[in-house]
Amino acid sequence: MAKSDYFGLSYIVSVILAIIPITAWVCGIITRISEGKIVAAIIRIFLGGWIIWLIDLVLMLVSKHILRLLNI
Repeated sequence: MAKSDYFGLSYIVSVILAIIPITAWVCGIITRISEGKIVAAIIRIFLGGWIIWLIDLVLMLVSKHILRLLNI
């Protein structure tokens, strides 16, 4: 289990959460806030549309764990 998966859940559960746009958006915001990356969370709230979601999903599937596009 990768340390950076959503809330310490397994990779499969994290992928399922990441596939659904609304849950990916909410989980992305919550994880960025919990990491103390407030600027990234604010950007995700306002610009967390389809492009960021697709890039995050592709990076997650390729790398086998969550990689964040906005790592501010």
